[in-house]
Amino acid sequence: MDSSVAESAAVSKRKGDGRLIALDAARGLAVLGMYLQHFGSNMTISSIVAGNTTLLFVLCGGISYSIMAQRMMERGSEPIAFRARMIARAVFVDIIGYLLIMLNTPYGIILPAYAALFVLALLLVRRSTRTVVTTAVVLLLFAPPLMLFGMSMLKGACLLSDIAGGPMSALALAPAFVAGMAIGRIDLTRIQTGAWLTASGIVMLVIGKLLGAFVLPDWSVRWEQWLMSVINFSAAPPDQSAIWPLNTEIPLWHMLFATAPHTATTFQTLIGLGMAFIVLGLAILVEQRFAAVLIPFAAVGRVALTMYALQFVIVWILSLFKIDYSMPGLPLHDLVIILLGLLLGWLFSRMPAGPLENLMRRFDGLFSSAKPVTTPVK
Repeated sequence: MDSSVAESAAVSKRKGDGRLIALDAARGLAVLGMYLQHFGSNMTISSIVAGNTTLLFVLCGGISYSIMAQRMMERGSEPIAFRARMIARAVFVDIIGYLLIMLNTPYGIILPAYAALFVLALLLVRRSTRTVVTTAVVLLLFAPPLMLFGMSMLKGACLLSDIAGGPMSALALAPAFVAGMAIGRIDLTRIQTGAWLTASGIVMLVIGKLLGAFVLPDWSVRWEQWLMSVINFSAAPPDQSAIWPLNTEIPLWHMLFATAPHTATTFQTLIGLGMAFIVLGLAILVEQRFAAVLIPFAAVGRVALTMYALQFVIVWILSLFKIDYSMPGLPLHDLVIILLGLLLGWLFSRMPAGPLENLMRRFDGLFSSAKPVTTPVK
């Protein structure tokens, strides 16, 4: 058994086999933030949740992915069993994602990109923690320009676009997911872990906000001036009927220094990850002494896939009946949305598993089985 597998097994043993309340609560807060953004958005709410809830959701997904891999290795399962399960889940999540896209709601769906991450992350499952952390840093720096390039080159290619074609692609979300994979390898039940995550998140958030306020505006102006001097933006638009790549547009390089939500730049991701680290770190600290406070949010997190999909179905139904789902004029509408979200999460969590979570487990059970290891891990 190599050192990375031994390290994973040791961490898994410390965690045990139960669910982590702090992790479920953080995931639940991410989903509730999305509900606030979609049903009760205002300037204050948007400044907090827009884009950041997506990164928190994906970060928690990477943590769960890593913990699941560690626990399967601890049980002595064949590596192929985990790969089969993740690929099956990726197919299921992808199908759900495209069904939600077919509803044509005005909001972006991250599930196809999320599904792609399930498959791409298999490359890192058995790598050392140092390699995973290094990969996350490299992705934070280089994924944004590659994403912008892919948004131009892969436009119209649905599957490839989901992988690397814009702010909602797997490449754009990969820094958060891989960071989650690294966090999933440490003990999330210790106060020191919560304090470290909170402190790290504050540092990341402060650096990102200071750069956005005092440095990036000047950099952006200089960058756009240089782009204007080397790229002919006044040229005729490409012929969409031409062969690839003659039908592609100039990549939106001017977005590289943006910090707006869902731009997926290095700086927006740094800010969003900072907030995600703070939420997760505080959840771990609260769990140590006041775990009961987290239980309602953890209930939402345990059925996060169902709750995520449900919001788009609700928007679709209300839109069919021409009902304004932004709840204009409703007093304390943001509090009402949170309470309704908590109620729905509690109702679904009373089941053995959420509806979509149950279907996903049944689906991946058709294609995977955790068989004991018959040969030594090399």
